Amino acid sequence: MPMPIWWGHINKRLFNPRAVAGGKWPVLVHTGRTSGATYRTPLDTHPVESGYLFVLVYGSASDWVQNILAAGSAQLRIDGTEIALTAPRIVGKDEAFQALPADVARPPKLLRITEFLRMDRVAG
Repeated sequence: MPMPIWWGHINKRLFNPRAVAGGKWPVLVHTGRTSGATYRTPLDTHPVESGYLFVLVYGSASDWVQNILAAGSAQLRIDGTEIALTAPRIVGKDEAFQALPADVARPPKLLRITEFLRMDRVAG
């Protein structure tokens, strides 16, 4: 796992609410797989052909990733615009790097990020 789970708990409780309220980060809106609650998670995301790619800083076992995989969809909010996303799937580093435009910085090797979440825009 790239980043320690304890740091994720700090982010979830302290930094994420501020990032969502600040409105400067893309926010993924998703439903809890057991609670049914609506969650808003600020993320590092990049547009790719027919959808978006999300950097999994804490790996694919993160609650938000598992919620989206279970639901099969989510909403991405960027600059006040809602984008419906579907078909979530975990992709490896090679596939992710091929999909990213050349001018997008890759995560630092120090973070050891090997998993990404890719989702498609809902047509229409």
